[in-house]
Amino acid sequence: RDFLPRGSGIVTRRPLILQLIFSKTEYAEFLHCKSKKFTDFDEVRQEIEAETDRVTGTNKGISPVPINLRVYSPHVLNLTLIDLPGITKVPVGDQPQDIEFQIRDMILQFISRESSLILAVTPANMDLANSDALKMAKEVDPQGLRTIGVITKLDLMDEGTDARDVLENKLLPLRRGYIGVVNRSQKDIDGKKDIRAALAAERKFFLSHPAYRHMAERMGTPHLQRVLNQQLTNHIRETLPSLRSKLQSQLLSLEKEVEEYKNFRPDDPTRKTKALLQMVQQFGVDFEKRIEGSGDQVDTLELSGGARINRIFHERFPFELVKMEFDEKDLRREISYAIKNIHGVRQTGLFTPDLAFEAIVKKQVVKLKEPCLKCVDLVIQELINTVRQCTSKLGSYPRLREETERIVTTHIREREGKTKDQVSSSHPPPIPAPHP
Repeated sequence: RDFLPRGSGIVTRRPLILQLIFSKTEYAEFLHCKSKKFTDFDEVRQEIEAETDRVTGTNKGISPVPINLRVYSPHVLNLTLIDLPGITKVPVGDQPQDIEFQIRDMILQFISRESSLILAVTPANMDLANSDALKMAKEVDPQGLRTIGVITKLDLMDEGTDARDVLENKLLPLRRGYIGVVNRSQKDIDGKKDIRAALAAERKFFLSHPAYRHMAERMGTPHLQRVLNQQLTNHIRETLPSLRSKLQSQLLSLEKEVEEYKNFRPDDPTRKTKALLQMVQQFGVDFEKRIEGSGDQVDTLELSGGARINRIFHERFPFELVKMEFDEKDLRREISYAIKNIHGVRQTGLFTPDLAFEAIVKKQVVKLKEPCLKCVDLVIQELINTVRQCTSKLGSYPRLREETERIVTTHIREREGKTKDQVSSSHPPPIPAPHP
């Protein structure tokens, strides 16, 4: 069946989730108009184009909101495919300047899932090392365990060249290998070339080509269908146990939560007060743990909270101090001038005058001001980030979360002002005497 829009430029502008379902009768239905059954597949193509335009506009805009299409047929194997936009580099029409990154993010959203298989489609008349599809697949599947390579346009390669090394999985090996296909050209599509005739022409191409003749049985669209069905079935079988245990643990935690709320009276003021106090206390405990260490959730990916503040004080701040420019020759000259200026016409004394020492030290200490203020900013930023991480548990109570963040952040900002005043002050506050 021919129902996916084809053409030049970016044609797929929204993800299309296509579910193929084996059935005695043949028809298609969309999730957005479930009551209507499509038997004419030209209408399906028109509906895909119209639904794309409804969300993205008619001038090449894109959207991550998927279109869901189910096709029931006696001629299909049970299979779910997600058709994603091709990576585009240059924005056209209404497309934003960051179109390439938007499409990358959209694709990564689907292919990052451990439970999905990646169909990396690359034209044979392009260098495989430059394939965007394979490059992105490698980012999320570095071992090539869930990537299936598909090589198209084998009939358009320069004479004397072939993709034999790629198809034999020698050039850029993937555990699941590569399959070559020959699709209809745009001219064939415009001329309404029959798909059966196209499949026959594809088979003839592989059987008659000297480089592919020996592996013709492992090439072509029908073989790709069978491989996808088989590999997806195996993949589901492999991922199902971990998925089942994950769902069971989620179910147990939900049941536990339900149990707690069985005798819950929402209008009971004592419960409200207790719940509020518990949440505020929990926030305090979480904040302290993140700053002092020994938190219940240890981040293994990056430093955060107290550890990051510790690094600011012990690594970043000393680094900023070391960067300060300091010329010993100039300093010696300044000291000499300061001493002579203080003595004036009098003979120089035996000891360095205190005034000279103070003038020189003050001038040097001023240089410390900038790194110190920078250090304060970095610590404040980390404290605010830590507050936000700790309030994430209050997500069910957005107003409480907002107010907690506001109060604590305001307090931090007040202390920031006082700290910066102390750093900038030429007369720091006296250090209090220890208690007897």
